Amino acid sequence: MTPRFPRHFRSCASAALLAAGLSGCLSTPGPTVAGDGQCDASQSQWAVGEPGNEANMRRLSRESGAGLVNPVGPTTVVSRDFRRDRLRVYLDAGNTITAVRCE
Repeated sequence: MTPRFPRHFRSCASAALLAAGLSGCLSTPGPTVAGDGQCDASQSQWAVGEPGNEANMRRLSRESGAGLVNPVGPTTVVSRDFRRDRLRVYLDAGNTITAVRCE
């Protein structure tokens, strides 16, 4: 004989299973924005022609005051929204920096 559970127990168990299953669908938080939030790329043009390595990205972040550095490759799709805290670093197929702009 199969045990019979009260109706409220079955609905609570179903809700708990649903919540546990959906918790795996939650996204992780994005990067935290550092810096003063005001991007200024005027002193960052030294990077054009340099490799797009981590050291150069960190230096660009520090010198521009941008809170977010967004590397953009040749096939990367970007939005056209403007963020005053974002520095976009455009790279060619060889990972060489071709442009640095606050966008």
